[in-house]
Amino acid sequence: MKKEKREVLFKVILHMLAWAVLLGLPLYLMIRFEVKEGFFLTFYIISLINGLIFYINYLLLVPRLFFRKRKYRYYLSALALIACFYFVSDFSMKVLNEKEPVAGNTETFDRPPDEKINPGPPRGGGLYRLPLRGSHFMGYFSSAVFLVFFSLGLKVLERQSKIEKIQEEMEREKLNSELAFLKNQISPHFFFNTLNNIYSLVSISPEDSQNAILRLSKLMRYLLYESEQGNTMLSQEIDFMNNYIDLMKLRTSDKVTLNVRLPEKFEDRRIAPLLFIPFIENAFKHGISNREKSFIEISMEINAGSIIFRCSNSIHAGRDIDTSGNKGGIGLENVKKRLGLLFPEKHDLKISKSEKQFDVNLEILLA
Repeated sequence: MKKEKREVLFKVILHMLAWAVLLGLPLYLMIRFEVKEGFFLTFYIISLINGLIFYINYLLLVPRLFFRKRKYRYYLSALALIACFYFVSDFSMKVLNEKEPVAGNTETFDRPPDEKINPGPPRGGGLYRLPLRGSHFMGYFSSAVFLVFFSLGLKVLERQSKIEKIQEEMEREKLNSELAFLKNQISPHFFFNTLNNIYSLVSISPEDSQNAILRLSKLMRYLLYESEQGNTMLSQEIDFMNNYIDLMKLRTSDKVTLNVRLPEKFEDRRIAPLLFIPFIENAFKHGISNREKSFIEISMEINAGSIIFRCSNSIHAGRDIDTSGNKGGIGLENVKKRLGLLFPEKHDLKISKSEKQFDVNLEILLA
């Protein structure tokens, strides 16, 4: 609402400035040039008439007729407005000219006495009195037509700009709703999988399960409070990733080789939360085996204008990594959608799968 008021105020100020320039023009001309007597009155009357035709069309005819699909009524009204403008302008100029003495007209003094008393009809007959003479008609008519079309075009452009802003706002709200929906899918899915991992620890190592619950509380605090603000600090996101990896280490065996290289010193910045954790979660869920040798490699590079994240894990026979979320899990398709909404044309996600290895390479441009 405040934004709309500011736009209306800006429009009013803009119109006032335009009128100030227009009405101040005679003063400038008076300083620079020699103007005739009556110039100011003529100029301001014409300006008043021009302003009337502009605002009648701009504020009344266009919004009430043209925008409401009453085009024929609008065209007839505009034509009537142009005609009215012409006759009012012509009449005003006649009144002003009658008040000014006409110099050099000595024609009546050379006529006989009887013609001075009754000079007869003006040349050109009765039609000469109608305000349809060539130069006057074209001047008034062209001015009126210009004002009508100019005010129409200006109002159409303003309306189109307003429609585009409304559409942009709707797209922004739709984007935010979709992002919130996708992010809210991740949190319960993450919590569910983590609880399953802790449950498997209870029977193996009660002490480790206690540590796991403590770490889980830290993770849930981040999910509930920090990440709900729409974006978070990159340092907090990396801490969250480290805490999750430490939690997952509690259930890995000696057959799992874990190589993690996450940056510790970097220029902190804000970023959308939970962008990288689904890939790490996917690696621990599908990439380790307690019976076969397994590996998980996680790394991140933070440059001046980009973040490069890599995650690789082993693949074991009988395990199929689902990347679409069609087998009961949210899957990596959720992350693809979020990246597409958050970083359109500013990210590069490459997912490759071989017989024994699954790789994720994600580059996000921050500039």
